[in-house]
Amino acid sequence: MSLVKTKTNGDTFPTLFSDFFNTDNFFRPGWLNRELEKTVPAVNIKENAKNFNIELAVPGYKKEDFKIDLEGDMLNISAEKEDEKIDENERFTRKEYSYNSFSRSFTLPGNSEVEKIDAKYENGILKLVLPKKTEAKSASKKTVKID
Repeated sequence: MSLVKTKTNGDTFPTLFSDFFNTDNFFRPGWLNRELEKTVPAVNIKENAKNFNIELAVPGYKKEDFKIDLEGDMLNISAEKEDEKIDENERFTRKEYSYNSFSRSFTLPGNSEVEKIDAKYENGILKLVLPKKTEAKSASKKTVKID
């Protein structure tokens, strides 16, 4: 399984814009890479004899926020979340908006059973289980002798 593209949206550009003018952050080595990493969910990909397991760290979302599509051998996982907070006091009204989104795409191996993909969202972790095809599970290990 391999990651083929990552697309992010969210608050990256205001942060980059602010950091550009903040010389303490701007002159740190790798400041741009660290800011971009904050907006892409961390992913773990594991393989065992029966399955491929994908786990994305995406706290703060609801399961309704996610969209998981399969297009050929491409697995696309995306989410959008918009929050609005209204706080009314005696002297003023304050509104705060927040919009976050991400999209990650993975190329699936040929031995995965795409019809049986299972997804769960628990405790801020999106977990996908991709079962392997039966013939892939039963393949035995063979050592090739070099002449």
